[in-house]
Amino acid sequence: MGDHNVARLQDDAALRRFTRQLIEDVRALEHMLDQQMFETGITRIGAEQELFLVDHQWQPAPIAEEVLATNTEERLVSELTRFNLEFNMNPRVFEGTCLSEMEQELNELLDHTRALAQGAGGDIAMVGILPTIHLSDLSMDNMMPKPRYYALNDTICNLRGGPAQFQIRGMDELFVKHDSIMLEGCNTSFQTHFQVSPHEFAKYYNIAQAVAGPVLAAAVNSPVLFGKRLWQETRIALFEQAVDTRSSNLYLREMSPRVHFGSEWMRESVMELFREDIARFRVLLGAEDRLDDPFDVLQAGGIPKLRALMLHNGTVYRWNRACYGISDTGKPHLRIENRVLPSGPTAVDEVANAALWFGLVSGLAMTYDDITQHMDFDHAKYNFVSAARLGLNTAMTWLDGTRIPATTLLLDHILPLAQQGLAHAGIDTGDIDRYLNIIRERVASQHTGSQWMLHSLNSMKREGGSRSDRLTAVVSSMIEQQQEGQPVHMWPPARLERHTSMRNMQKTRVEHFMSTDLFTVNENELVELVACLMDWRRIRHVVVEDLEHRLVGLVSHRNLIRYLSRYQSQEEDGVGTPVKEIMITKPISVAPETLTADALALMRQHKVSALPVVSEGQLLGMITEYDFMKIADELLEDSMQRPAEAPLVAASSEAMPAGDGEPSPALPEDLNVDHPED
Repeated sequence: MGDHNVARLQDDAALRRFTRQLIEDVRALEHMLDQQMFETGITRIGAEQELFLVDHQWQPAPIAEEVLATNTEERLVSELTRFNLEFNMNPRVFEGTCLSEMEQELNELLDHTRALAQGAGGDIAMVGILPTIHLSDLSMDNMMPKPRYYALNDTICNLRGGPAQFQIRGMDELFVKHDSIMLEGCNTSFQTHFQVSPHEFAKYYNIAQAVAGPVLAAAVNSPVLFGKRLWQETRIALFEQAVDTRSSNLYLREMSPRVHFGSEWMRESVMELFREDIARFRVLLGAEDRLDDPFDVLQAGGIPKLRALMLHNGTVYRWNRACYGISDTGKPHLRIENRVLPSGPTAVDEVANAALWFGLVSGLAMTYDDITQHMDFDHAKYNFVSAARLGLNTAMTWLDGTRIPATTLLLDHILPLAQQGLAHAGIDTGDIDRYLNIIRERVASQHTGSQWMLHSLNSMKREGGSRSDRLTAVVSSMIEQQQEGQPVHMWPPARLERHTSMRNMQKTRVEHFMSTDLFTVNENELVELVACLMDWRRIRHVVVEDLEHRLVGLVSHRNLIRYLSRYQSQEEDGVGTPVKEIMITKPISVAPETLTADALALMRQHKVSALPVVSEGQLLGMITEYDFMKIADELLEDSMQRPAEAPLVAASSEAMPAGDGEPSPALPEDLNVDHPED
C-alpha cells in the first residue's frame, strides 16, 4: 500500500544521501540471500483489493476521508484519489480451503467497506475503470491529502516537463492531455501475491510472465474510459501512460516506461530485477525520517525493513513485481505481486481469476524446470499486450511456438494445467472445481466483464437514451449484480431505466449530457459550408473553432437564415462570405463541470438554445435543448428555485449580440434542435 512517510527530494545532497541508502539496502539484500536467511519450504498467497466510491448517481464520489473517519478496520486504507479505497487481505498458506477462505474474507471486507460508504452517502464499485468517470473528476482537489501522492505528482510532472499526452485506440479513439498523475486514479485492480523461495524465484517469476497474457484474456473488465470503447483491458494502456516520464523526442532510444512488462527473462536471482530498476529509473521519492542502516540491524540480530529499496520499488510498476517482506515468523520472504488482474466484476470472479493464476503458475512449475527454453520472451510480452487489446478475441503464441486462439488455449491447455497445479498444492477439490468451472464457463461463453459491458452499451443504444444514460445504467446494474454475487458470465445485460438518469439531477454536470461528436468550421471558411452542414447533419448550430480547437464563435440556424435572406443576393465577387462575417463572436459557454441545472438556467437567462462546452479555452462539446428534452420539466422547476446569486461556472459576461436567438413564449423557436446520433 506504500510508505506514506516520504517526501520529494529537494536538493542534490538529499538525492545522493538517499541513493547511498538505496545501494546499502541492495547490498544487505544480497548478503541475506547469500546467507540463506530467507523463509523457504512454504508457499503463501495474498491479495489487495482496490475499489471505486460512487454516489447515488453512480458517479465518482470523493468521500474517502469521510469513510475512513468512521473505519475501525486497519486493513482498509486510502489510495491516490478521494474516490478510491484499498484493503489488504491476510496472507494464508497455499493449501486446503485457502481459496474459499479468501473469498469469505473478501466478501466480509467488501460488506464492511460498502456499509461505511453507504453511511457516507455513497456505495462501492468493483471494476478496472469506472465507466462514469470524467476528466473533471481528476483534478488535484480530488487527490488524497497525503505527502506521498503530492511528492510523487510533483516529481513526475517535473520529469515530464509539461502535461502528459494520452492516446489509446480501440473501437473508438481517445486523445487527451492532463497535467497531473490523477489519471492513475482511473484504474483499480485485484493484486495477487505468491510467496516463493529465493532459489526458485527466477523460475516462478518467468512463469508468471509467460502466463500473464492468457490469464488477462480471461479476466478483462475495463473496456470504457471517458465514454470511449477502447481496449478490452484499457487499464493496461492507461496506467502505462499515466506515470510515463519519457520524452517523445527520444524515439531512437530504448527507454522503458515506469509501468512495464519487462525486457527479458530472469536468469538467476531476484537481484536482477532490483538492480535493473535502480539502473533504469531515477529515484522519485525519499524518506522524511532517517533510515536504519541495514547492516547495523543485521549485526544486532534483527531483520532490516529495507525501506529505501521498498520505497524505490514502489515507484516502478512492473506488471509482475518482486516484493520483499517480513513474515509473522520474523523471517524475510520474497513474493511475486501480480498487478495484471482488474478489480471485479464480483468477489467470486476475482477469486476464480486468482485460482487460475495460482494454479497455472504451480502447474507449469511442476511440468517445466525452465520455461524460457519453451517460449520466447517477446511472445510472452506480445501475448500480454494482445490480451489487453482484444481479450478472448485474440490468438497467442504458446509453448514451443504454437499459435492458438485464446479460447482454445484456455479451455484445452491452461485450465488442465491450473487444475494440476492446484491439486498438487493440496487445494480442496470442491474449491478447484468451483473456481475453475467459473473460468471455463466464462471463457466458453466469451462473457467476460468487458464483453458484458460492451454488449450492454450496444443493446441500450438501440433502445435510445444518451451515452450518459447508458454508462450510468451499466454502473447501476453492475453494482446491483455485484451485491447479488453471481459470476459475470451469468449476468443479464444492463437495461436503460428512467430512474438511472433522473435520479438527483440537481447534482449532474454538463459533461454527463453534452454531445462530443461535433461538426465545426473555421472562421475563414465559406458560409455556404455551414448551410450544408446544417442540412446534411440535421443540426441547428455549428461551432466555429481555430486550428488549436479553441472556441471562436457560433453560427445558429437563425443567423444563417438572416444572412441568406438579406445578403446572399448582393454577393458579386464569387469568392463567398467567410463565416466570421455572420458568427456570434462571443457565445455564452460553460465548463464541463457546470451543474446541469445552472446550464439550463443560463440558456433561459440569455434566451439561447445551445451552449458550447469549453475547458481552458478548448472546445470539448455542445449542450443543446435536445439534451434536456427528457429532463427539462424537472430541471426547470428546480432551477427556478435556486438562489439568484448562485455562480454560473465559466459563463461569459457578454450578452448575445442583438437579434440572435429571440425566444418563443416557452422554448426557443427550434424544437428540432441538434440531435446527435450518440
